[in-house]
Amino acid sequence: MQMNKKSSVVTKGAQRSPNRALLRAVGFTDGDFTKPIVGIANSYSTITPCNSGINGLAVSAEKVLRENGAMPQLFGTITISDGIAMGTPGMRYSLVSREVIADSIETVCGGQSMDGLLATGGCDKNMPGAMIAIARLNIPSIFVYGGTIKAGVHNGRNITIMSAFEAVGKYTVQAMSKDELLDIERHACPGSGSCGGMYTANTMASLIEAMGLSLPYSSTMAAEDADKSDSAVQSAIMLINIIEKQLLPRSILTRQAFENALAVAMAVGGSTNAVLHLLAIAHAAGVPLSIDDFETMRHRVPVLCDMKPSGQFVTTDLHQAGGIPQVMKILLVNGVLHGDALTVTGQTVAENLESIPDHPDKNQQVIRPWENPVAPKGHLAILKGNLAPEGAVAKITGFMITRITGPARVFDSEEACMEAIVTRKILPGDIIVIRYEGPKGGPGMREMLSPTAALIGEGLGDKVGLITDGRFSGATHGIVVGHVAPEAAVGGTIGQVAEGDQITIDIENNLLQLHVSQEELSMRKKLWQQPKAKVTTGVLAKYAKLVNSASLGAVTDWNVNS
Repeated sequence: MQMNKKSSVVTKGAQRSPNRALLRAVGFTDGDFTKPIVGIANSYSTITPCNSGINGLAVSAEKVLRENGAMPQLFGTITISDGIAMGTPGMRYSLVSREVIADSIETVCGGQSMDGLLATGGCDKNMPGAMIAIARLNIPSIFVYGGTIKAGVHNGRNITIMSAFEAVGKYTVQAMSKDELLDIERHACPGSGSCGGMYTANTMASLIEAMGLSLPYSSTMAAEDADKSDSAVQSAIMLINIIEKQLLPRSILTRQAFENALAVAMAVGGSTNAVLHLLAIAHAAGVPLSIDDFETMRHRVPVLCDMKPSGQFVTTDLHQAGGIPQVMKILLVNGVLHGDALTVTGQTVAENLESIPDHPDKNQQVIRPWENPVAPKGHLAILKGNLAPEGAVAKITGFMITRITGPARVFDSEEACMEAIVTRKILPGDIIVIRYEGPKGGPGMREMLSPTAALIGEGLGDKVGLITDGRFSGATHGIVVGHVAPEAAVGGTIGQVAEGDQITIDIENNLLQLHVSQEELSMRKKLWQQPKAKVTTGVLAKYAKLVNSASLGAVTDWNVNS
């Protein structure tokens, strides 16, 4: 498709003089100044396999945009590796990077008056960061996912990065040899792409597809397969069309689109981080969305996909079984998807799915039919109670234990908890409390994959509860409750829990309760003192100053317009 040079699209930046002199220095010629300028946010990095293949996609998109009548301008944005940072102080920067990515893309596109945006992403925070920027900018945009990693293989079974974390727990209790541990480590991540289960990266890519900001099937492709490169090319061509039609992101990111994303999140067994990120994207788009909407959708949508971390399959298996379009078609025919929601294809969801079968192929086991789900209700539950009056997020796939009451084992950091786990001081029936790890208290709301994976590896995953004002990795499973709000650092009740207090986690009744009298709690709150800030300079300090509650998405611009 060649863009008509007499298009009605009005370029914002290229026709200004004497600014054009600088553009000539980067390749513009006389005929280029009437063409739309398209930013390509390139998140390529060799820091992590999630992003190591993205440069090829960005360069391919750049070439196609230029051939089709646009003037692409390539710029970089950051990433960190959640998997590498996991269990270290570096994990404090993970959620912070979401804001840095959003701010950087917005800054470049706003500062350079871009007419369109093709954003790429690989590791977990790339996707919501790019989507926040797209929603803020509201210029014609499309998202290109870097793709998933292929499964590793150990002793004839598929493994992922989660297998390596759980192997550490097994090694700790002498249930695995050092040689086997190293063999799993060597084979868990065989090449480029984001972590292979329905962890946070693949979850968010799937939800962007569900919301209509990326092409159908693009969220489940393997990073190293040819169809991923083809999809990037098709996305670039589609962006030209979007610019011509002036189809803006906020016309796509409607309340209906977010409800579609919530439905898909439940159906695929997605990450708890979907709650945090969808709230943040909705805030940027000006769409009302609350954590209670997740609970409403949980009762409407069953878990349809048997995906890791709690299930059998990885994302490449889901792709072969029909991908997100097949999941969405099942949801559509069962009345839980908005078929009239608009997408970047220029068509509605229903139009995009018209040729997709109503039922999944019987010769695969990844996607279950509506009448025979993995679980009858969604797996992301919103709990409230005196421990979390603003709410908390529980993930209940895998063990499906819905209630546990036990004594609190209290830790003021992830490291202190991990030490207790590996030295076998956590017993069946305990309720682990990890606090001062929230958005402000962390700062940065670290993910607790190392403790939860160690519990699984030690065989305690269905015997021990864990609550935290921090987050969980998309690879986490077990009896876990995160995003407890208000967090300990701002005086939340989780900061007043004492060792040995009885705590109840009750999924069916949406309850997270500390069994201490109101009088006792009031006394503890009077005695509580806010701890000194862990960081007083730099990006973490700025983040801690600006960030709001996890129950609102942990965004940093909430009060700007109030």
